[in-house]
Amino acid sequence: MTSMRALRQDSANGPEDLHLVADAPVPVPGPGEILLKVTAAGVNFADVMQTRGTYEDGPEAPYIAGFEAAGEVVAVGDGVAEPAVGDHVVGTGGGAFAEYMVMPAAGAVPVPSGWSDEQAIGLILNWVTALAALKLGRQAAGETVLVQAAAGGVGQAAVRLAKHYGATVVGTASPGKHDVVWSLGADRVLGYGADPGTVDLVLESVGGTAFATSLAAAKRVTGRVVVYGVAGGEVAITNRDLNFRQQIHVIGLHLGVLIEHAPAIFAELMDELRALIAAGVCVPGTPTVYDLADGPKALAELEARATSGKLVLLP
Repeated sequence: MTSMRALRQDSANGPEDLHLVADAPVPVPGPGEILLKVTAAGVNFADVMQTRGTYEDGPEAPYIAGFEAAGEVVAVGDGVAEPAVGDHVVGTGGGAFAEYMVMPAAGAVPVPSGWSDEQAIGLILNWVTALAALKLGRQAAGETVLVQAAAGGVGQAAVRLAKHYGATVVGTASPGKHDVVWSLGADRVLGYGADPGTVDLVLESVGGTAFATSLAAAKRVTGRVVVYGVAGGEVAITNRDLNFRQQIHVIGLHLGVLIEHAPAIFAELMDELRALIAAGVCVPGTPTVYDLADGPKALAELEARATSGKLVLLP
């Protein structure tokens, strides 16, 4: 097969200019890469930002959208010993909203035994991001953790993990999603803008006006804020703020950068994830499923905050 169905982003005007095409070329894996027959592609807020041209170093239109997928390895590039052809893996790479995509072999993780490919979507981008945020944030048992956007993909994983590691968890979500956050084991659930009180660690992915709430909630001197998203807009914090007003630890996290620049930490996170799967803490996902052709609808609903949990496209 030389051509495939895919979702192509044709401008920076948002999801409305994401179109299904039938003649996209099937990519070829280069050295260190694998070719995946995509069976499930994950939808993330970064995809929405990319459609509007606001994602840092994102692709320029036109491009095949998406960057998270699971599926079957059908070819490997030079130097790839594993995974092997026939293996089912989940990972990241450009052009995931398609029937085929390439991704780096080093970041591809086997789909856990007994899990379907679509249940494994989110293992890397959601569970490992949440785990990395807690580890970089030095969460200790008995501490209080504030999870902003607790009903989202990373947020849900973060609530489960923080509880597993002995935290008291405060989650924020829009009113219609509070039941979801309660069901994950949160100790308190608040709307955006409500006062969470003082906490030891904040997992911050919202930005915008919520960012000020996150900074104010962290304990002076010992409080930590891990920033891994800017969904609600960019906000500045200055050296003067940190010197005179905040006196907190602000930690940046981008999983792609972590994988590239701290592979040993990523390997430790993957070992921990495997243990969490074996212990039944990290469980198969129950995503909301859309057909590939409905990708623009999925992204628009995500942008409108009308969804919770993981969204998946099926090619």
